[in-house]
Amino acid sequence: MKKEEKTNVMRVLEGKKIPYESHAYEPDATMTGEQIAQILGEDTGRVFKTLVTQGKSGAYYVFVVPVEEELDLKKAAKASGEKAMAMIRQKDLLPLTGYVHGGCSPIGMKKQFPTFVHETALQYETMFVSAGKVGFQIELKPADLLSVTGCKTADIV
Repeated sequence: MKKEEKTNVMRVLEGKKIPYESHAYEPDATMTGEQIAQILGEDTGRVFKTLVTQGKSGAYYVFVVPVEEELDLKKAAKASGEKAMAMIRQKDLLPLTGYVHGGCSPIGMKKQFPTFVHETALQYETMFVSAGKVGFQIELKPADLLSVTGCKTADIV
């Protein structure tokens, strides 16, 4: 990746002096998270996707799960203390977070929502999340992701 090509996620991490490694790939609109992991040459358990939900209370929540897994909405509701949880509509993602589908990152959203990372992230030395733009991923330590987002770990898949 060119040095001058920085995403908001990268600027946030640099501002907080959190080390990361950026990875770029040629995006395709039909690409799955598993295919991105394959392009990166990584285990699908280390590459995470960011999902945004809304609880029954109306509050928004962010969940970060391995690309090979599906968010369990009942477990997500339990982790957040909500009675029920639903995925937000794709068209609401950009106005709410500042990110587009396929480029949503738990770091640097317009507003920091309560965030939960699947507990398996802690078994890896580093993990991958979107760098906030389609075609870009960042690799960082799970503890650094927890510190920059204030997120918690939970069994959410």
